Amino acid sequence: MEIADETLKRIQILKDKYASIGQDLNSYLDGLIYANPLAYWDYIEVDALLSLQKPKTDFPDEKIFIVYHQITELYFYLAEHELKQIAYNGKNISDQGQDMGWNSELKIDYLIDRLRRINKYFEALTKSFDVMRFGMEKEQFTKFRMSLLSASGFQTASYRRIEIACTDLKYLVHESKRKHLWTAEVHEQLDNIYWKQGAIVEDTGEKTLTLKHFEQKYMADFHKLADEFETRNVWKKVQQLPEADRKNPKLVKELRELDVNVNINWPLVHYRTAVRYLAKDKGESKGTGGTNWQNYLPPRFQRRIFYPELWSQQEMDEWGKAWVEEVLADSIRTENLRENI
Repeated sequence: MEIADETLKRIQILKDKYASIGQDLNSYLDGLIYANPLAYWDYIEVDALLSLQKPKTDFPDEKIFIVYHQITELYFYLAEHELKQIAYNGKNISDQGQDMGWNSELKIDYLIDRLRRINKYFEALTKSFDVMRFGMEKEQFTKFRMSLLSASGFQTASYRRIEIACTDLKYLVHESKRKHLWTAEVHEQLDNIYWKQGAIVEDTGEKTLTLKHFEQKYMADFHKLADEFETRNVWKKVQQLPEADRKNPKLVKELRELDVNVNINWPLVHYRTAVRYLAKDKGESKGTGGTNWQNYLPPRFQRRIFYPELWSQQEMDEWGKAWVEEVLADSIRTENLRENI
């Protein structure tokens, strides 16, 4: 049987590829001959994926709680993947830190495309959060959550890594200390990051067990990340672009949307859901793990903004207000619709 020229070209390319790393092409061809066809369930690891849910109680809705949080972590993982590529100018860094290719400079179209991807991930998460808001019975949630202490969604390290990769740490310092630490070195800024105040016992000022466990597991990694992204975070990469590129309307749009998605939309859908499950007739319950969700989640209290240079003073003063007004208006429309049915 005659072999087509295109096939011969591909064989030669493969031979050169493996020869460059001291490998024998025939051995790899034998591997292809012996290998079984790839099936979807093996490639996606469906069985392994569906075995990762391990409820602590017998309440059926706990599985919904677990699955949605796992979906969230996967979207965060994708966002981190894009942020890593931005940090290294499109350089493909493997999970093992291996350099898989290098671009000497960050291209504006590449940056816009990656930011757009990250925004799509957060938009998918925000729009799907009704799975959590309406997908569980309140009575079941209030019972099975007691078996989760001191675990909390507060402890998602991937979200913290996304924040560090998006902006300068000075913008993430708790607002009460931000002015004082504006020019401090990154590790001092990290030690005063805003989210630590979300897991403090109000009566004593002590750290909750949730925060202690989280810091023990991840703070050393966060400090390494602070060093890595001090000059490579999204804002630093934008500032390194030519002036004309920095003012590109498409880039500005994606940066503003990222700011809103991460710092307004995402925490507020959490807040809206927390109100549904944790609000009581007389006061409000603490979040899982003792987190102070009432003061931690609303953007107007933290006023963390990745890219303040892209917002007017009025927009920053009213940070998150438009979202709240839209939600209230939507609630009124829903109630009016019910009355007219």
